[in-house]
Amino acid sequence: MTKRALCLGINDYPYKDLDLKGCVNDAMAWAELLIQHFDFPRSNVKILTNAHATKKKIMAALKDLLAKASAGDVLVFTNSSHGTYLPDKDGDEDRYDEAICPYDVEDHVVVDDELRELFADLPQGVKLTVISDSCYSGTVTRIIIPRDRRCRFLNPSLRGVRELRNAIRAKPNRYQKYPESTMKELLISACSDIEYSYEAHIGNAHHGALTYFALEAIRSANYQITYADLIASVKKKMVEYGFPQHPQLEGKTEKKHQQIFV
Repeated sequence: MTKRALCLGINDYPYKDLDLKGCVNDAMAWAELLIQHFDFPRSNVKILTNAHATKKKIMAALKDLLAKASAGDVLVFTNSSHGTYLPDKDGDEDRYDEAICPYDVEDHVVVDDELRELFADLPQGVKLTVISDSCYSGTVTRIIIPRDRRCRFLNPSLRGVRELRNAIRAKPNRYQKYPESTMKELLISACSDIEYSYEAHIGNAHHGALTYFALEAIRSANYQITYADLIASVKKKMVEYGFPQHPQLEGKTEKKHQQIFV
């Protein structure tokens, strides 16, 4: 059995006033957790941050992560960055594609369809966990952000991409064509598809709310916790601390009740 991980964190973006503060901390924290408590060899944990996290390098690193994977292997991909959306190719304003914003977001995004194509070839018996601490929001309305909290959503209009007129009612194609029962990966996302995700100064550093509360729950459980119990704990903390986002756990039912990262 081999354990490998890719941890992505991007604070620096080529847009004024859109830099983030907690994404690199998130990437480092996930990497150290996997190395120190889940027996991931340090040499098998790759970290990409800021200018090193271009789309080309992200896709290459993901392909390396998946390469030669075989039954019993445990793979983890964590992403902390801005998120955005794109209208789907046929121009239907009621539907959209979700996307990760790499460092070179002016020219490129990593669309959910691209990730799904990569994961589709995952061999039977390989355990892949994807943790996305970024916005996959369908709404373009500005909201008031509480002090010291910042939204991880990049409005597509900044890239010259058409906004959806009524994005909050949009339904992503992924749910209609690709139900959870067909997913080979297990996905933990920071919020629902019509919400923003946030970062803030929590504890003694800036982190994404999902990452901070997930790490806290894992430590409190002495590193023995299922994915289902983890997401339930994180949801309670979101309510307690007043973060208006609802983390999601997606994938096959049996995988949701397995121990994390084993």
